[in-house]
Amino acid sequence: MSNVDSAVFCFKEGFACSQALVSIYGVPLGLDRKNALKISGVFRGGMAHMGETCGAVTGAFMVIGLKYGNIEVDDEKAKEMTNKLAREFVDKFKALNGSILCRELLGCDISTPEGMKLAKERRLFETVCPDFVQSAAEIIEEVL
Repeated sequence: MSNVDSAVFCFKEGFACSQALVSIYGVPLGLDRKNALKISGVFRGGMAHMGETCGAVTGAFMVIGLKYGNIEVDDEKAKEMTNKLAREFVDKFKALNGSILCRELLGCDISTPEGMKLAKERRLFETVCPDFVQSAAEIIEEVL
């Protein structure tokens, strides 16, 4: 199974979009699965179900940081690289999906009880979110 398929499978198992990306791509970069799942979980649903930046996007950002992030304060090259790759990721994700905002991607605001109810009634987490995880994983494959 490819990493892209593994990320989609992880999401379909019940983990968040952010967790799917970080647990699959973060482990080979030195982050153990348990901590990958813990640290990325709060980014679900557009950051704690606030409908902001999609968890697949924030998960991808964490992966980019794990691979290229700076560990020295003055490592400008690493800072520039992570920013460049994050912007490249966003451009590609937007080109495929139209937005990076959870509420725009889903067409409802899950930060409200009404929006969450609508998302569940329409089964958006089962029907559209796997596509966002897949496109994020495919872009990560390109970017890394």
